[in-house]
Amino acid sequence: MIDGRNALKPEVRAYLDRIGYEGPLDGSAAVLAELQERHLHTVPYENLDILQRIPLSLDIQALLGKIVVKRRGGFCFELNALFAWLLQELGYPVTSFMARFWRNETQLPPKRRHQVLQVQADNGFYLCDVGVGGIVPRRPIQMAEGLEQQQGEECYRLERDPYYGWMLCELYKGQWNQLYSFTEEPQLPKDFVMASYWCENAPDSIFIGDAMIAIRTREGRNTVAGKEFRIFNADGVHAFIPQSKEAYSEALRTYFNIEVDFI
Repeated sequence: MIDGRNALKPEVRAYLDRIGYEGPLDGSAAVLAELQERHLHTVPYENLDILQRIPLSLDIQALLGKIVVKRRGGFCFELNALFAWLLQELGYPVTSFMARFWRNETQLPPKRRHQVLQVQADNGFYLCDVGVGGIVPRRPIQMAEGLEQQQGEECYRLERDPYYGWMLCELYKGQWNQLYSFTEEPQLPKDFVMASYWCENAPDSIFIGDAMIAIRTREGRNTVAGKEFRIFNADGVHAFIPQSKEAYSEALRTYFNIEVDFI
């Protein structure tokens, strides 16, 4: 538990300002949920550095510089590494796991290439994740087998697989679909370096082809797939393709608050 913001490191205060959080810091599950949701609404998922062949760093100071100071986003290993650091600085016990994605896969996914967090709060354990570009829980998921957890119009539950461990599932059109799985083998920060390098450089990595950008909004979500921007809200989907580099950069600023000088 943190006794006031003045007790925090300047970097932690800057991170909280980055995600627009000004509430209590009591180590509770309620505060944890608010931190995760605000993060998803302010820090975009994006692979722009990978596309530019700019090597990524999982060093915390480098991530603070990119995500907090430069107000950029990142992909899973960047976003969840920094969020884990924030939570630990705020007094939450955090354990990182490696996950395997199943969504939209027709066969066994090729490898585990995603980081997730187990966070302890209020004498319970929660699955936290701010590093997915697709639709995933906006708030932490209580780690209880079979418990259906409604979040707005979305519903999730955790199942147990005898081989793959915990399986996060979503209810979609009346059916439970698998999102990703993970076992409870604690991972050190250095354990994610090789997986991140594969995502940045492997010929069959999904991250090196087209732009993938996403952020939650109060009205829905904004995404980029390749050159196409898609703005989801209560009225439906507005899709468009910027017709110049200047228009593309302006759209990044407008819909994701991203400023880059290499587009």
